[in-house]
Amino acid sequence: MGLFDDDFYSTKVARPRGGMRLRRSKEEPHHWKAHARSGGWAPWKVSLLSSLCGAFVAVLLFSLFTGLPSSSPSSSSQGHLTTLGATDPYERISTAAAKVAPAVVSILNYNDDTVNAEQSALGSGVIFKKTKDKAYIITNTHVIADASNLEVITSDGSSHKVKVVGQDSINDIAVLEIDGKGIESVIDLGDSSKLRYGETVIAVGNPLGLGGTLTSGVVSYTNRLIPISLNQDGIYDWEQEVIQTSAAINEGNSGGALADLNGHLIGINTMKISDMGVEGLGFAIPVNDVMKTVDDLMLHGKVVRPYLGVYTLDLSNPYAGITREQREDLKLPAHVSDGVIVLEAHGPAKDAGLQLNDVIIQLDKQTIDSTKELRRYLYDNKKINEEMEVSFYRDGELRSTTVKLSDKPSDTEIAEEESK
Repeated sequence: MGLFDDDFYSTKVARPRGGMRLRRSKEEPHHWKAHARSGGWAPWKVSLLSSLCGAFVAVLLFSLFTGLPSSSPSSSSQGHLTTLGATDPYERISTAAAKVAPAVVSILNYNDDTVNAEQSALGSGVIFKKTKDKAYIITNTHVIADASNLEVITSDGSSHKVKVVGQDSINDIAVLEIDGKGIESVIDLGDSSKLRYGETVIAVGNPLGLGGTLTSGVVSYTNRLIPISLNQDGIYDWEQEVIQTSAAINEGNSGGALADLNGHLIGINTMKISDMGVEGLGFAIPVNDVMKTVDDLMLHGKVVRPYLGVYTLDLSNPYAGITREQREDLKLPAHVSDGVIVLEAHGPAKDAGLQLNDVIIQLDKQTIDSTKELRRYLYDNKKINEEMEVSFYRDGELRSTTVKLSDKPSDTEIAEEESK
């Protein structure tokens, strides 16, 4: 991915010596007479009552301000002393891991020339649904890319053949189906919109083939937008919203679970930043976004999006900028510095008259500076069969056309159209 080098996407408190001791004060109350009247309170009783009240108030205030339980150690039925309400954060991690790990699987991707597991590509997945005889797994699309033979290994070591239900390269999510026999664990889904900055999370997956590996960290950022290259050509043409975490995510963790301390799935691990001097920069797709994609894949086998039908190049792309001569050929006015150059037009775009070297600058009168913005507007604002006005420059002249958007055809259908 260029920037993302993942093979797949790639007070101490001083104590007095001898410990702390409670000592009774030597002072005597001097406003009370030494004798007690009949039916009245003896001075020692008043002193005792005052001490008890003071202690009670102190403990109560301590409890309120610290959040710690105010109850004192109590004896259990076995005679052992237990502290009520005590919570060990590391114990919570262990408890969450025990809940999550059985639902995380290892995925082996055998290519045509792969002869054994040691030479296969490795990834992870999460069982999120089970019917009577089938179980369904979420993973990343890049984990199963170019697969001719997939194998899933569950936490108990069982091997399962795999059917790909659907996959989406833009959101990098895929759904797999396996035989549900012997599958008992299904992960609980969380709510990624409720994540808090600094919240402790765990990552479970299959890094470097070490299945069931657990790492922990915090949520470093709840909704980071990072650029990605959909075509793996080094040109960033999309933005992915992700959860940033300090939990270690290594090669093979892709597709695995990012979970909270309740053992609920809050993200699918997808990538890391790998560079000299960089660590603790892992990313996961929020589960709320994941499940929107999963629902489409389960229903249609793909994510249904409106399709314009253009292959493009950004006019002001810093990584693949055009030369002065190429700009002169476009005959653009001097004030036009941003836009999207059409390299190929297919389907709706071709039908609407768009062609090579047209420079798109607006969609429905909204300024479009890059392919990333074009996709974002298309996917967030338009639907299949809707019309969209496209404003563009051709030979220095500003023009517009109306495009009727369609569903994206299959790669085979696109290839057939190109051959005509």
